Amino acid sequence: MRSETSEGGGPARVPHGGSGGPVHDTISAEEAARIEDMEFASSRRTLSGPIGIALRWFGIIFVGFHLWTLLVAPVDPLIARAIHVFAGAAIGLATFAASTRTRLDRIAWYDWLMMAASIAVIFHFALDSDGIEMRSFMGPNNRDTVVGLAAILLLLEFTRRTAGLAMPIIACVFMAYIFVGPWLPGALFHRGVPWREAVNFIAGTEGIFGITTSVSATFIIMFVTFAAFLQTSKAGDYFNDLAMSLVGWARGGPAKVAVISSFMFGTVSGSSVANVVASGTFTIPMMKRAGYDADTAGAVEATASTGGQIAPPVMGAGAFIMAEVLGRPYQEILIAGIIPALLYYLACYTHADLHALKAKLRGLPRDELPPLLPLLKRLYLFSPLVILIVVLLSGYSPFRAAGLGIAATLVIMAVTFLLHRLVVQRQNPFGALAGAAGQLVQAIADALAIGAREALQLIAVCATAGIVAGVIGLTGIGGRFASILLALGGDIPLLAMTFAAVVALILGMGVPTTAAYAIAAAVVAPGLIRMGVPPLVAHMFIFYYAVLSAITPPVALASFAAAGLARGSLWGTSLKALKFGMATFLVPYMFFLNPVLLAQGPLIEILQAFATAALGVVLLAFATEGYMAGRLALPLRLLAGVAAVLCIVPEGVTDLLGVALGAGLYLWQRRAAGRAAVAG
Repeated sequence: MRSETSEGGGPARVPHGGSGGPVHDTISAEEAARIEDMEFASSRRTLSGPIGIALRWFGIIFVGFHLWTLLVAPVDPLIARAIHVFAGAAIGLATFAASTRTRLDRIAWYDWLMMAASIAVIFHFALDSDGIEMRSFMGPNNRDTVVGLAAILLLLEFTRRTAGLAMPIIACVFMAYIFVGPWLPGALFHRGVPWREAVNFIAGTEGIFGITTSVSATFIIMFVTFAAFLQTSKAGDYFNDLAMSLVGWARGGPAKVAVISSFMFGTVSGSSVANVVASGTFTIPMMKRAGYDADTAGAVEATASTGGQIAPPVMGAGAFIMAEVLGRPYQEILIAGIIPALLYYLACYTHADLHALKAKLRGLPRDELPPLLPLLKRLYLFSPLVILIVVLLSGYSPFRAAGLGIAATLVIMAVTFLLHRLVVQRQNPFGALAGAAGQLVQAIADALAIGAREALQLIAVCATAGIVAGVIGLTGIGGRFASILLALGGDIPLLAMTFAAVVALILGMGVPTTAAYAIAAAVVAPGLIRMGVPPLVAHMFIFYYAVLSAITPPVALASFAAAGLARGSLWGTSLKALKFGMATFLVPYMFFLNPVLLAQGPLIEILQAFATAALGVVLLAFATEGYMAGRLALPLRLLAGVAAVLCIVPEGVTDLLGVALGAGLYLWQRRAAGRAAVAG
């Protein structure tokens, strides 16, 4: 193995053909961890000694409790949700410091008090759940009110530390509306609610412990844990190796590796930043070594990684909330997400290819890539995903699907550990079996600890989104927003959809995708549905733009994370990611105009719509990049854009015109390129 220095000055390991296996360019684990922490608002503590060990085991027990109650022995839903939110809050308050100015090697005294208060909230609900349910009809007592206030304040601080100030501020604005509503004019007026009633409503099953927390405590925690087990099994490394072997040699190969590996890892990752770190740690240094500048390398990774949240079978936490809100099986959401995800990644891949053509970038030498045959022998690493998809599509519950996926991952890890000790280390069978068993136990503990860490932000934002949903239900403001949206849209549904897109994008700039979708779905979706937009289309539209907020300036978290890994400019990376993702911003309008793209209709219509939409996405990439079989002059770029729009509009005549215009433009460009070659 030989070493080089990356463009930013840090060390990078480079593959060498004589190694006999895949060796990656890498970014240090410490730097990757620092970049991943960008997703959290506060500094993560570095706790060691007995407290660090105790916190790790508390997280392991926390996730283990969820697996046990979801798969083996269910408990009262209210108790389960209270444990989910406030045991998570206790872990979060211990894990994240109140500010960057405090010491990170110990837990402050006030955090111990808040952690104790969080546990006290759990005991309140666990020891008196029947009484609390009864008093929800008869009226709360003083203890309910005190605990409710404490629960709201603890949750807001938990959310501030894990997700930033924006989400708590939004929740506080909605809560303030309860009390100022009687003095507001017009559609914002409501009759008012007594403060005790408001507190207990928000801290009950219509607020904090409502539908978003229900989804977080069931579907989301299961799939986060499944992703953690896959991460522990090194499946992410395998996805990168396979993508490198398949396309690393092609022009712009490292960028195409980023697209494909981000898609594969994104199918089980609910976080664009986690996807950036998992894939970009390897692909960004490779892209820079192949000739990509730092901003472009970061932008390609950010755009590809963001799409992971809309890639089935696990489409980010928001998709589970969508299924619950719509009252539809998750399988239907999964199927509806397939074509939009394919269009998204087709756009990413096309942009990567066109950029490589323009810049005359080559791929990596084949002797520096992992050999394909050994990787094909390890295709069994895909079996957890295959099992997950098959079980989901067979109609079984997501719990069973995720549980079987975890079981398959455990079997793979156990067999891998045992064979490595028997074949590579040549241990005796008894020693190999004992060593593999110990290694498996350690891997399970690691996966559960990772699951606890990755779930904290989702727990916080889902519970805080419950506050917003509770206020909407208590005051009826959702119906008023719907009326405003109807008035805004009028006879132009496209205008109302654009308003919904802007709301989702703005929310997503300040809060995580899951919260942005949950709030926008509660506030905007009812109005779209009343306008006649199909419910699935309305919710998928909002969800898609909430996801795209991760690459939308001025706050583009995925772009910022990728810029950190690439040592590029924050704004330069963000703007290039916006350019590379330009075609993907039109995909939601495609399935709004033609719901067949959400797999809603006969198969022949679905295939026809997908074909023309795919052509539209490619033509729009040509127009954006200014390249089609050679550089496009400005008038021809405009023609390519027109052809793209014609293909996107779901009408037979416009499709034919778009195809004809696109084909004519391509033939013109090929002829011009031929003349230029002869003249040269």
